[in-house]
Amino acid sequence: MRAADGPVQVGAVGEELGLQVTVRGKLKPLRAKMTKLADRGWLRKRGDGRFTARS
Repeated sequence: MRAADGPVQVGAVGEELGLQVTVRGKLKPLRAKMTKLADRGWLRKRGDGRFTARS
């Protein structure tokens, strides 16, 4: 997240982690984890569904 130039989509994070992003079911757990991190204040979820790191 911090290495990205701006807000990132879940698919971009999945690619960076080496997940099969073409398989839709592989991203759902990652999206859920990122949403939990946003709820806890570790990440910020934007209205367009992209995420940014909290600064």
